Amino acid sequence: MKAHLRTVRLELAEPLRISRSTMTARDAVWLGVEHDGATGYGEAVSSVYYGLDADTLVRLIPAVGLERFADPESALEALPSAAVPPAVIAAVESALLDLVGKRDGVPVHRLLGTETSSGVATARTIGITSLAHAAAEARRLAANGFQVIKVKAGTPDPEDDVERVRVIRDAAPQVRLLLDPNGAWSVAEAERLLPRFAALGVEAVEQPLPPGDPDALGALAERSPLPVIADEDAVSVDDVRRLAGRVQGVNVKLAKCGGVRAALRIAELIEGSGTELMLGCLTASTLGLAPAVHLADRARWADLDGHLLLARDPWTGIGGADGVVRPSDRPGLGVEEVTAYEDVA
Repeated sequence: MKAHLRTVRLELAEPLRISRSTMTARDAVWLGVEHDGATGYGEAVSSVYYGLDADTLVRLIPAVGLERFADPESALEALPSAAVPPAVIAAVESALLDLVGKRDGVPVHRLLGTETSSGVATARTIGITSLAHAAAEARRLAANGFQVIKVKAGTPDPEDDVERVRVIRDAAPQVRLLLDPNGAWSVAEAERLLPRFAALGVEAVEQPLPPGDPDALGALAERSPLPVIADEDAVSVDDVRRLAGRVQGVNVKLAKCGGVRAALRIAELIEGSGTELMLGCLTASTLGLAPAVHLADRARWADLDGHLLLARDPWTGIGGADGVVRPSDRPGLGVEEVTAYEDVA
């Protein structure tokens, strides 16, 4: 097998502010794996939070050593033991599954054991922004068919968060609301604020407490008026094992857990525990989102809007502009590049 890499810059349509940072763009590394006349693709994106820049990804992806394998199946079998970050494993796995699906003429969701490819409603994120802009965005999203909106929170003045949720609720009274402070609150703040957000109709809250103390998160979940979904505290299978049955949900992102097969192990682990699956994402292109979309039927909540935040998505194939993402029935991931992007120098 042969592998090749490209690095591109993905610009956001508008800055996305969360409690700990503001993002305007993200670098993406595209991996192509060639074998027997077919090419499979995967994407890894840079992340300050996980300490991965484009140069690091370009250095680490070849460390998997795809050229030493005779076929994609043997590479997939060996991949989980590779000494590289989960984001690299996820990108390489994506390319290999895309390759196998194209070779065999079947979509990835069938390779993963799902025969049908029905769409699922995805949340659409509204960042920390002005009340007027938040309300306008909520109205626009609801008019376009979105059924779920995720609101970022964690400003220095919590009343700002409460008011933002209030104006979004007023602007789009029929949508389901999720809340994500990205670990910005203390236990005391969370206990004071969560009843107020529950009264505004928020359905669930992601990672209200700083990561690093899963016991505190589990204790909060026991008495919270809202379901608590662990995100930054639920990175690996072992993390989820510690939290299963203690929180109401875990946000599984392929880039942090190590790909679709790791996500399936997590889904199996939490089954029957009272903890439900959320499938999340980083801001990425359709290529980066596609593997998770092929899993989305297994999730209680889907937050797969990373491609919708871009000024230009260079790939197509999963939809989402109407609030529903759909895995393609085409072979492999079912995506194709549609917009020419210049490589990052």
